[in-house]
Order: sequence, then structure tokens, then C-alpha cells
Amino acid sequence: MAPAPPAKDVIWADAERQSRFENWLAALSAEHGLQRASLRAASADASFRRYLRINATGSDGIARSLIIMDAPPDKENSAPFVNVAGLMRDAGIRVPEILNWDAPNGFMLLSDLGAQTMMQVIDPTTPPLDLYLQATDILVQWQLASIADVLPPYDHALLLREVELYPQWYVTQHRNFTLDAAQRKVLDDAFACILQNNLRWPSVYVHRDFMPRNLMVSREGLGVLDFQDAVYGPITYDIASLMRDAFLSWEEDFCLDVTIRYWEKARKAGLPVGDDFGEFYRGVEWMGLQRHLKVTGIFARLTLRDGKPQYLADTPRFIHYMRSTCERYRELKPLLRLIEKIDGIEIPNVFAFGRT
Repeated sequence: MAPAPPAKDVIWADAERQSRFENWLAALSAEHGLQRASLRAASADASFRRYLRINATGSDGIARSLIIMDAPPDKENSAPFVNVAGLMRDAGIRVPEILNWDAPNGFMLLSDLGAQTMMQVIDPTTPPLDLYLQATDILVQWQLASIADVLPPYDHALLLREVELYPQWYVTQHRNFTLDAAQRKVLDDAFACILQNNLRWPSVYVHRDFMPRNLMVSREGLGVLDFQDAVYGPITYDIASLMRDAFLSWEEDFCLDVTIRYWEKARKAGLPVGDDFGEFYRGVEWMGLQRHLKVTGIFARLTLRDGKPQYLADTPRFIHYMRSTCERYRELKPLLRLIEKIDGIEIPNVFAFGRT
């Protein structure tokens, strides 16, 4: 069968890779009823992966769409995606079914969880409590499936590597700010304190990017995407990711409400969230601070190294999150002042002590 004409919005920079893709797709077309002329772009993410959508007709005669992952193997390792998809599916969580995987070339045919993310259906003026509660149900379900030594550990070395992205890419490369020895010590002391607090919490399975952009809405319930970087680490991480979103912010009262409901569900299910919500919320805040330092560095790197400047538009959200958390805790005040100096924010005249 001759290759179908290339889709207008599916552009290949490498003609040889395009040829391998078309041969792979042709070999699958009959088995899966693929309508190759319907191939079109679905989405891209912050990595080197991209996703395509294609129409298909199953053996039952029902028309459906399928997803193709294009992940160049020299840039993306798809094995963790396959592994974590199996773990989530075994936990009863809706994830894409892997219909075919060409591991040497990095092509994968997947079931389609739908075209709408939770982010896309949200009215940014009105937080949808029902969807967030569904998300916390999935989170508890995922964490209950946790087994040690199955996923990579989210340990001190990895957490530290992540926060170091902030001075490396955001401070030095994006802000062109040179840290002197005293300022570098402020960062080092703050990082040590933050990670010590993070690692106080017991470990469970961690999605690592559990937020509305990675949750798919359908009549069957929420589905989960972008889970390939999952690790085994602090139980505070995914709820911090959900409620301190990289692309969407809510008032603290709503964040508290959902976090309390999650904590109550998790405690009832026997997950290690402790018996004191105040302590748990403190852990979530400190975990969120680690995440926001990391993501600020990642977004700067995406702009400067990978040519994806759109992500830096959300940087003020991270700076706000970081400053809000640092304001609450006395031991983080030196970091707060340094963040303000790096970003050229006027330092308040009144030094208000936070809770400890």
C-alpha cells in the first residue's frame, strides 16, 4: 500500500524518520482500520515527544480515534511510559491502552482518552470542586497501589538536582544575575532545609506532574496522561502539584478545602499522611516550594535551550507561589529576600515573622 499523503499540520524535520513512520503506520493500517489520510496533530509537550491523532474503524465497525506518540528514541526513552501505564492500569486508573509499540523507532499507537483536558473545561473564574474531588480520588487510588523499589526513588540527590535548575537556568541564564558567595550560601542553606522537610514524609508512587493539563475529561471519568516520569517519593508531592498548578491558580480557601478533603480520604484509606492536618499542609507547602523552584528553572531552560518561550509567561505565578510560602516561615525569609532581589521586586519595609 502506498503511503497516504502527509497531513498538512504534521511536519517532519527528518525525511528518513518520516519514511520509517509511514512504513510502520502502513503495516498497522489494516489491523486497526486506520484512516491514514486523517492523521493530524493532537498535542505537544515540554519534552521531545509529540502526539498525533488518527481516525480508525474497529472490527466492530465503530468509528473511533487513536493517538500516536512520536518519541525519538535518541531523545526520549518510552520504556518508563509503558511500565507506569501498566502500574496505573493495574491500580484501576484510566490510562491509554498501548496497542502497538515500535521501540527501536519510538512510535506508539494508543487508545484515545478524549480531546478535552480538565484544564480546557475549567472556567478559570469558578473552581470545579467535583472535578478536583475526582482527581483526589484517583490520587488516593494511585498511592494505595504503591510498592517500594518498583519506581525510581525521589531521593535527596534527585530533589537537589531539580532545585539546582533554578540557579542554573532561571537566575544565571534567564535573569543574568550573578550570585555572590553569600547569596549562594543562602540558596544552599534554603535547599538543605527544604529537602530535609520534603524527605520527612513517607514515600508512595508519585505521578510528578499531576495537574489539570494531564487529566482527561470524559463520560467514563477522568483519565491520566504524562505519567512517564513517575517516581517513589514524598506523599506530599502530587497534591501540591494539583493544587499549586503550573498554569492555573485558585484562592487559598479553595486549595485548603480540597487538600483537607484529600487528607481525610487518604487518612481513612490508611495512607501515611499523619493525624495532624496542619503538619501535613506545612509539608505540602514545602513540597510545593521545591516544585516551583524546579519548574521555574525548567521553564527558563525550555525558552533558552529548546526554543519554547511560551512557558515563561507563567513564571510570575511561580514567583508568587514561592514568595507566599517563604513569607509564612521564618527559616525561609533569607530565601524570600534573595528571590525578591533576583526578580527586582521591591522589598517590604515591614519584616513580618511567619509561623514556624
